[in-house]
Amino acid sequence: QVQLVESGGGLVQPGGSLRLSCAASGTFFRIYEMAWYRQAPGNQRALVAAITTGGRTNYADSVKGRFTIARDNTKNTIFLQMNSLKPEDTAVYFCNKNPPPLNPRAWGQGTQVTVSS
Repeated sequence: QVQLVESGGGLVQPGGSLRLSCAASGTFFRIYEMAWYRQAPGNQRALVAAITTGGRTNYADSVKGRFTIARDNTKNTIFLQMNSLKPEDTAVYFCNKNPPPLNPRAWGQGTQVTVSS
């Protein structure tokens, strides 16, 4: 069974920074493009950033220039460096493969990011 463990969220003021981490099962991590998603209250889960096994990246327009996704293949971990945070970035952040799994149970707990003064 795939295991995904997200961490690094918290409360930060507008303009601040956070770095999220996601540890994934080894086999799963090695073969899939990985991504960060977020879900704000009342909204559907949406793709934030993705990274291929070779390191090619893609970002949602709303975070381009502010967020950076990276992966450490030796540690089966992906990261999301978030700078210049805005209140609209407030959400629960999840990691998973891209495209996302059809099974709604194939997600971790996520990590809460709150941007507020």
